[in-house]
Amino acid sequence: MPNSHENTVRIIARIPMSVQETLARAAELSGATLNQFMVQAALKEAKKIIEDEKLIILSVSDVDKVFSLIENPPAPNTRLKVAMRKYKEFFSESH
Repeated sequence: MPNSHENTVRIIARIPMSVQETLARAAELSGATLNQFMVQAALKEAKKIIEDEKLIILSVSDVDKVFSLIENPPAPNTRLKVAMRKYKEFFSESH
């Protein structure tokens, strides 16, 4: 039987006693161990932060500007032309 700890890592944090007491009380109230509670809470917050980073909120005027630029793109400037040339060169060499 494989070791269940093969794919786990340990995280250690130093926290004030008052924080530990609050976490322990919350864990007890939720029916989890302190470790389970901390992992669940940290994971929930991490997922929320990651999900929030995927969301872009624009004002109505920003949306209008984006759609206007999509429908009427400006002419490529020198830097974009150089980037497009490098892109084409790179991908033509690798194929």
